[in-house]
Amino acid sequence: MSVMAVVLVLVVMAAGLLFLRLHTLPERMAHKSHKLQFEIVAVLGLLALFTHIHLFWVMGLLLALIDIPNFGGTLGRMAGALERIAGLPPGTGAAEVPEDSGPASVPREDVSPVLRPIPRIVPVSTTRT
Repeated sequence: MSVMAVVLVLVVMAAGLLFLRLHTLPERMAHKSHKLQFEIVAVLGLLALFTHIHLFWVMGLLLALIDIPNFGGTLGRMAGALERIAGLPPGTGAAEVPEDSGPASVPREDVSPVLRPIPRIVPVSTTRT
């Protein structure tokens, strides 16, 4: 009887360990490959653990398998090229913009023809009454 109690405790512990290892699989995959979305995968894993909604775990697994491209480098190079074309020192393009520069703060006469909104064309009904 005592041998069966020890075996039962060991089997329960092994099943729990297997469950937790399987449950943290997406998080370990995202961490190992240094994915950008690691934090999202970790949160989805915790949500799946505490809510028992398996869809969160599946979403985390799929997100860990997908490699999301890093657009920051490309957009940074584009911004740097535009600053160079405009003749601004690198990294100072956003410093030139005033705080309240929006379409509402610019008078209509000062807006160039290129930036004016396109007039809305309303179709005329051709039915006779």
